[in-house]
Amino acid sequence: MKTIKFIATLALLAGGNASFGHENMPHHNRNAPVVKEQKPWGIAGDAQAAARTITLRMTDDMRFTPRHIEVREGETVRLRAENKGQVLHEIVIGTKAELDAHAEMMAKHPGMEHDEPYMAHVAAGKKGDIVWQFNRAGQFDFACLIAGHYQAGMTGTITVLPRKP
Repeated sequence: MKTIKFIATLALLAGGNASFGHENMPHHNRNAPVVKEQKPWGIAGDAQAAARTITLRMTDDMRFTPRHIEVREGETVRLRAENKGQVLHEIVIGTKAELDAHAEMMAKHPGMEHDEPYMAHVAAGKKGDIVWQFNRAGQFDFACLIAGHYQAGMTGTITVLPRKP
């Protein structure tokens, strides 16, 4: 019986040092093929087709710079997120309703594993890219959905202008 208690104590001590925060959750292999699923705000793009790169800076004051970007319908863009802060941030593209729902889920389950082609998790001092084809005109959003960041206003907007005639 002492042996079982000893093993249980060791397991608790070892587990006590583990962190289950969002930054330690596994994310899919970026070298794996991207699943292209049409979303209301577009579809995953091919890096070779990216016509331009738009850099979005993320800081620990829970802001993106710039907070608004404009693209043209049909354009494939590389969104480069630069984390200028000291904590993990992410960028997720979506509709306001989808981001609201995702943020609510993240607040309830901050360690939840999630990774999609329309999001990038960026460690402090690092960069992350999303290559996205904006094939639908409209107003869309982007945000950091890490618990507390979205609620603090870490959001932005994307205007996708209709194709030129």
